Amino acid sequence: MEEFSRIRRLPPYVFAVVGDLKMRLRRQNIDIVDFSMGNPDIPTPAPIVEKLAEAALKPVNHRYSLSRGIPNLRKAVCDRYKRHFDVDLDPESEAIVTMGSKEGLAHLSLAMLEPGDVVLAPDPTYPIHKYAPIIAGADVRSVPIGPGRDFFEDLETATRQAWPKPKLLFLCYPHNPTTEVTDLAFFEKIVEFAKANNIWVIHDLAYADLVFDGYKAPSFLQAKGAKDVGVEFYTLSKSYSMPGWRVGFCMGNKHLIHALGRIKSYLDYGIFQPVQIAATVALNGPEDCVQNICDVYRERRDRLIDGLNRIGWEVPSPKATMFVWARIPEAFRKMGSVEFSKLLLTEAHVAVSPGLGFGSYGDEYVRFALIENEHRTRQAVSSMRKLLSGTAD
Repeated sequence: MEEFSRIRRLPPYVFAVVGDLKMRLRRQNIDIVDFSMGNPDIPTPAPIVEKLAEAALKPVNHRYSLSRGIPNLRKAVCDRYKRHFDVDLDPESEAIVTMGSKEGLAHLSLAMLEPGDVVLAPDPTYPIHKYAPIIAGADVRSVPIGPGRDFFEDLETATRQAWPKPKLLFLCYPHNPTTEVTDLAFFEKIVEFAKANNIWVIHDLAYADLVFDGYKAPSFLQAKGAKDVGVEFYTLSKSYSMPGWRVGFCMGNKHLIHALGRIKSYLDYGIFQPVQIAATVALNGPEDCVQNICDVYRERRDRLIDGLNRIGWEVPSPKATMFVWARIPEAFRKMGSVEFSKLLLTEAHVAVSPGLGFGSYGDEYVRFALIENEHRTRQAVSSMRKLLSGTAD
């Protein structure tokens, strides 16, 4: 039977190689310390859960909701942007609720793009930034990022070499998977570049609140003129540890917000209303819980970084996100990230994400998600020490 054209454009899922091996080992009753998926394990703060339960008991909330989100929730996220970033947003025309950032990114790509359009995306990057445009029929050109690279030089090169001219640029800072961070001056330069080249910008701010050591992540929308050229996605998944709730937002340019709202009106009836009500309470409530969640990830980061460096795997400490992006030790680097990840699984019983899954420029790296507690992290470090020292001998 002929395969559907959009499915043909999707390559084999690299992460599935490690995932399948992990499941085979677990079926053998082998204990795996699992850093592979960025799936937050911290419970959602109790007041948010309690509000969900209260709202779910009311039959009026069981009906269809609004695909663009209830007004109070849109107002709540706009108010938060004003408090945190001093950005003014109209909840009616410049903000929309999405079923997590992933759904919003995919549907906005579907609304904006057509076959033959060119999209620029970082490499490495979170897969949806690359595959949402591909599913929509567009072609993606990579902009390499990482140590020793000049992003704007690479961006200029990718833009100059693309034909037809690029229509859209994806960004994500703090960055998944590399954990790179940036400043407002960077976004101001992006706005200038976008205007000069007539390119839309989509910025994914999923890790806005998971920041450490005094660093504060800027919003793309803080840059002068940002709303003229693009939008930003924000989510409650990490900041409030609500990953399964699927509550995200798209904010910024009215034209793009309208396009996303228009296509969503044909595709969904919005998030279950009690979830939206609870999300409104989260955004309007005290933010101690956000800081507490951030502190947990900081402590896990410190524990893992200290352990890796202690066993001779030198890895810099990230200033943001819930990840550690680790260059493969030199003795193993030629294996590539997939084979090295398989080696960690079979020999040390530690699961990580191979960097190749995020793009070809990530193949010398693996990604640790900070989702294991202190005891499990120590266990993983001890197992990896044996593997690394065994090879060194």
